[in-house]
Amino acid sequence: MKQKILGLLFTVLLSCCLMNMSNTLAATETIEVNVSLGNESGELVFVPNHLEFVAGKKYKLKLDNPSPTKHYFTSKDFADASWTQKVEAAKVEIKGAIHELELKPSAEAEWVLVPMKPGNYELHCSISGHTEAGMVGEIVVMSE
Repeated sequence: MKQKILGLLFTVLLSCCLMNMSNTLAATETIEVNVSLGNESGELVFVPNHLEFVAGKKYKLKLDNPSPTKHYFTSKDFADASWTQKVEAAKVEIKGAIHELELKPSAEAEWVLVPMKPGNYELHCSISGHTEAGMVGEIVVMSE
């Protein structure tokens, strides 16, 4: 009986903490960062290919694909080290764990997130041949 009560109490406290964190982050300023996956001439690049964030700050990553082919924004370790509020594309809002985003030609997406863990993270397009052709980048998360 004691274990059930303690478990319930822990669950309630954890829920309250997560709700408080979510409300606090929602109230903070959101910094916009624009990234293009490829370009109109079809080059396999991220523009920019070096992104810097500060741990604990809220960002809206605005992604677009001006190229004639689809591309992926893939940075699993960065995604794992971040809290995602939402991803929004074409009037669809996605919540939960995000590891990569696929953008078809002319597509746009917004990823609202808070990087939580400082470090250097690899960014690449996981389509066969794109990484090898140089579609890579770096994401740096600095301490507050």
